Amino acid sequence: MTARSTATLDWSESRVLSPLVGEEEAPARLEGAGGVETEAGSRPVLSSVPLVPIGGGGAASLGLDAIDRTGARVRVDDKAMINARADLNQLLPLKYRWAWEKYLAGCNNHWMPTEVSMQADIALWKSRDGLTDDERLMVKRNLGFFAASESLVANNIVLAIYRHLTNPECRQYLLRQAFEEAVHTHTFQYVVESLGLDEGELFNMYREVPSITDKAAWALRHTQHLDDPDFRTGTVETDQAFLRDLVAFYVVFEGMWFYTGFAQILSLGRRNKMVGIAEQYQYILRDESLHLNFGIDVINQIKAENPHLWTPAFQEELRGMLKEAAELEAAYGRDTMPRGFLGLNAALCERYLQFIANRRAAQIGLAPVFAETENPFPWMSEAMDLKKEKNFFETRVVEYQNGGALGWE
Repeated sequence: MTARSTATLDWSESRVLSPLVGEEEAPARLEGAGGVETEAGSRPVLSSVPLVPIGGGGAASLGLDAIDRTGARVRVDDKAMINARADLNQLLPLKYRWAWEKYLAGCNNHWMPTEVSMQADIALWKSRDGLTDDERLMVKRNLGFFAASESLVANNIVLAIYRHLTNPECRQYLLRQAFEEAVHTHTFQYVVESLGLDEGELFNMYREVPSITDKAAWALRHTQHLDDPDFRTGTVETDQAFLRDLVAFYVVFEGMWFYTGFAQILSLGRRNKMVGIAEQYQYILRDESLHLNFGIDVINQIKAENPHLWTPAFQEELRGMLKEAAELEAAYGRDTMPRGFLGLNAALCERYLQFIANRRAAQIGLAPVFAETENPFPWMSEAMDLKKEKNFFETRVVEYQNGGALGWE
C-alpha cells in the first residue's frame, strides 16, 4: 500500500502539524528589516530606451514592469509584504521562509476528490430511510454554501491578494492555494454528479438562499474595490483596506465560516453517514487550515512591518467585523438546521463559532469578541486526524498518486 502525505490537525487550536514529522509547526517568525544580503552585481547598459524599472523608486512593483537592465541584485532587505519595490520575479533570496515552507507543505498534501469512493453515500442518499429530512436539508444547504464559496475565495486570491502582496515567496504559496481552491470546487462537482443532485439548485444557491447570499455579499464588500485597476496600496487608507480584505477572507471565510460548515458534515461522518463526503471534507479542511495559518502569518507580518496601520480604531473595526460575521453565521445555522438532529443544532454551532471567533481574534492580536466559552465540539480534533489507520485501497480510488509517495515493489 502506498503512503500518502498527511497532516495531523488540532482544529480547536488551528495548529498545523508537520506532514513529514508530526510535530507542531512553530508560529512563523516575523521577519524584521535585517537579513543576509547578497553581493550586488553590475549589469552593462544595453539600451538607452527609457524604462519604468523593476525595483526602482515610485509605486510598488506588480511584477509586470519593464526590465531594468541596470538593476542590482535583489537583497533580503529590499523585500516587504506590501509596497515593496524589489523585483517580484526573483524568488531568491528568501526573506519569509515560513511562506516557502507552507508552499512545500501544500504540495505534499496533494489529493483529488475522485480518489474517494462515493458508493456508500450514493446508496444512503437514494435510500428512503437513509437520512432524515432535516439531515438532507442540511447537506444540500451545506453543499450549496461551499460550492460557490470556494470560487469566491479563489477569485479573491487571483484578482486581489496576488496583485497587492508584493513578495514572491508569498505569491508562490498563493498560486498553490489557488489550485487547491480549484480542487475544492471540483469536489462539489463530483459530489453533485455522484448523488444526482440538481446542479443548478446547488451552485446557484448562493443567490437564492438569503442566509447564504448575505454571507457572500458581506465578504465581497471587502474585496470588490481591490479589483479596481486604479487601486494601489501605499497609503494608510489603502493599506488598511488590504488588511481588511485579508481578515474577511482568511480569518472569517476560511477560518470561521468554513469551520462550522465542516462540523455539520463531520457530525454525520462520525455517525457513519455520508462517509465519502466527510472524508473529502477532511482533506479540504486540512488544506484550509494551512490557508488560514498562511493568512494569519501574512496579517501579522504586515502589522510588524507597518505598525502605524494597527490603530486602536482599526482594531475595533476588525473586532466588529468578526462579530458581524458570527451573527451572519448564526442566521445561516438556523436556516440550515431549523430543528437540528442528533448531536448538532443551530445553538451549538453558534457557540462553536463564538469559540472559534475568539481564537481567531487572539491569533491576530485582537481582544476577544465574545465572552469566554468552551468548545462544544471537542470531537472535531479526532474527526479531522488524517493520520488514523486507513486502508486506502478500500476507501479510495488510487489511480492518481503523489509522485513523492509512489512505491516500486
